[in-house]
Amino acid sequence: MIPHYKGNTPFVTTAQMKEVDRMMTEDYGISLIQMMENAGSNLAYLARELFLVKDLEEKKVIVVAGPGGNGGGAMVAARRLKNWGVDVKVILSEKDGKFKKETINQFSILQKMKIPVITKVEDADLIIDGMIGYGIKGDPKTNVADLIEKINKSSSPVLSLDAPSGLDLDTGKAGKPTIKAKATMTLALPKLGLFKLQAARHIGDLYLADISVPPEAYKSLKIEISSLQKVFREGTVVKINKVVVFN
Repeated sequence: MIPHYKGNTPFVTTAQMKEVDRMMTEDYGISLIQMMENAGSNLAYLARELFLVKDLEEKKVIVVAGPGGNGGGAMVAARRLKNWGVDVKVILSEKDGKFKKETINQFSILQKMKIPVITKVEDADLIIDGMIGYGIKGDPKTNVADLIEKINKSSSPVLSLDAPSGLDLDTGKAGKPTIKAKATMTLALPKLGLFKLQAARHIGDLYLADISVPPEAYKSLKIEISSLQKVFREGTVVKINKVVVFN
């Protein structure tokens, strides 16, 4: 059972989240690999709880991963689901993109595990969207846009990591195109755009994952999270309310 946090949820802008990420690595020595592991472990858990309730050996999951931190987290989820007996396949959203070295490291593990890499969207019990993180501005590029359109046309439910790919996480504006997710698991704290009215049709149910950001990092940005900390004691993933912000 995933706990439901019904209090007022603090949120961050993308600029604040970049600063949190910087503090994690530079001030606290928490590597991007560690953050990917935390994100991917929580993502695999949520995927199982929401979409793969039983008979894991009979389930099929397609993980669509980008070249950045989001893609690395999605690859961790792919590995964990594979370890649990799920039939997992991976699609890389970028063929010639600049992959982070940590994401390449995660992909090399999948290769050693012989997890198949495919190029076309297939029907599945679940599609995990890990293509684009919080840094997107403007519409997705051609190859990613093509994948998004094919995923949206499929009958498979979609679980997005951090945000539906294509969604601007400051304004809540959906790019052309943007993933329409059944559920979204955002990381650390929700980004402002997830609470915008125009984003609601893309994010589905909203969940928040604890990736072990030290509370002091939030305090330095004058963000209060004490009530949220108490809920995370019940589980590292919580369901949160979508409080609409109009401006």
